Order: sequence, then C-alpha cells, then structure tokens
Amino acid sequence: MKNNLYPLIFKPVYKDYPWGGSRIPEAFNRDMPAGIYAESWEISDHDDGMSIVANGPLEGKTIREILQESPKEIMGSSVEGTKFPLLIKLIDAKQKLSVQVHPNDQTAAQFGGEAKTEMWYLLGDNPTQVYCGLNDGVTKKSFRQAVADGTSGDTMRPVPVQKDSAVFVRGGCVHAIDEGCLILEIQQNSNTTYRLYDWGRMGNDGKPRDLHIEQAINVINWNDHEDPLVEPKTLVDTDTFQCTEVLKCEYFQLEKLTFTTPLEVPMSGKTFHALFVAEGEATISWGDESLIAPAGTSILVPAALPAYTLDGNTTVLRTTIPE
Repeated sequence: MKNNLYPLIFKPVYKDYPWGGSRIPEAFNRDMPAGIYAESWEISDHDDGMSIVANGPLEGKTIREILQESPKEIMGSSVEGTKFPLLIKLIDAKQKLSVQVHPNDQTAAQFGGEAKTEMWYLLGDNPTQVYCGLNDGVTKKSFRQAVADGTSGDTMRPVPVQKDSAVFVRGGCVHAIDEGCLILEIQQNSNTTYRLYDWGRMGNDGKPRDLHIEQAINVINWNDHEDPLVEPKTLVDTDTFQCTEVLKCEYFQLEKLTFTTPLEVPMSGKTFHALFVAEGEATISWGDESLIAPAGTSILVPAALPAYTLDGNTTVLRTTIPE
C-alpha cells in the first residue's frame, strides 16, 4: 500500500454523554443535526469508536483495516504492533465531567483495564478551570470518607486554564474537567474510566451513572503532586513561522505550528503526524495532490510519506510519537 498512502481524514465518532453540549459542531462548522456532542473521536482505533476513512481511495475502510495491512507505513518504525497507540478526541464540557481516574501502565497490568495517560489542550477563548490532582494532605482514608460523603470534588486541586493552556494528566491522577472547557485531548488508546463521583447527575436513561469506587482506589497514585500545567518551549520563532513544543512524554509529543507562508515538512519514517487545524484554513500538499482543511479538521499523515507542505495563515497542532 506504500505507494498509495496519502493524508487521511476520518469520519468523527460522536458521543452523547450527558455533560456534553453542541459546541464542537458549532465551533468548527460541522453540519450536524441538533443534539449532544460531548466528544468527537477524531482518530481512533478502539472498539468503542472506530475511525473510518472519509477521503481518497481508502474511503470506507476502518483505521484498523489499513493498519493491519501497512502498520509501519502508517505509524512508523517507532510504533510496535498493528494497533494505533493513541486516541485523539475533542471534548465539549457544557457541564462538569465526573470525578474520575484512569490506570497507568503498572496498575492496568496489576488490576486490569487499559492504561491511560492523557493531556488536554484548551481551544476555547473563555477562561475556565479543571481539577487535576489531590490537595496536599489528602490520604486514602480521608479520600474514602470524602467519597462516602459525596465531597470528593473538594479534595481536588483546581487549576485555572484559558486558551492554549496545556494540562498533563498522568494515569493514576484524580481529575475532572469543569464546565466551559473545549479541549483537544491526546491520550493513550484507552477507554477505561473509573468514576468516583458524578455531582448528583443522572445519565441519559434517567438513572445515576455507575461508580467504580474500589477500582479507582486501587489505581490512584497518592504521591502525584506535580503541577499539571505544562510550560511550553519555543523551538522556532521567525516572522513567518513559530514552532512550540507544548508537551513531550513517553507516549506522545504535541507541537503547535503557526505559519503565514508555505511550510515544507519532511517525514523521518519513524512516526506518523496527526494534525489538527486549530485556527484558520490550511492546505496540505503532497506530490501533485492537495486538500483544503478548515479549522476543526483532523488529518493523519502516514509515516511513509516522504514529505508534505502546509500553507495558509493558520495554527496547526501536531501530535507525533517521540523518536
């Protein structure tokens, strides 16, 4: 398939969780019927929401099908196996999300579930906050009591955020996204969430959503007191091009690219490039072909593509696997 590879766009997989709103289709001019669009899974190789190619000769194939045929050509030599390592999604929190935690690699291996370390990149213009990590002095005993009392939300550290804020949420970190957050989330390929408290909310069926107290207690990292706000690093700063390293961890790397003239991007063959057009309109070109990507478009550039060019007056968020 190598000679037939090209930048891939997928059909979004929408989730109607009860805390969601309609900001995703509204902000990115997606023609969707009225409804709740809590999450949009943009690039996903997961049974709970599988991406389907929406452009070009591979249209209609699932991401899993094309990965099984050409794993290294799509993902790069840095990725083992045939499963896409990340899940990239948009989140619209019209209401607070539940107080929750995900296992990390070690606790997933010990207790089950899929490990999930993630990061949030704030897209909305409005200032708001998230909760990330436990306050100093919170112990397993005091936290259990807070869960029993329905006050676990008070045990978490509030973190003010605004547009372009980046928050790193390690597996094992108790967290919640507050209302008003529009987020690009980069995470390990996982859908394991242990809910501790849901603010008294009912699910779409009119009943309280399930809680997973014991599973959560087992996987919480009681020693995680690091500041979750990430300090970006400037890598390139010219009149026409700025490149900022937003976050780099063992699972993924996110960079912010802002440009006003054509940007030639070479590929190393070691990793894919997952692009999200955050602002403006980008044109991506490869060989003799090109496609126009308005704000809100997610694109997976296969690792085997020799190079591509980005053009426009725009901001693109680029996710890769650290080489």
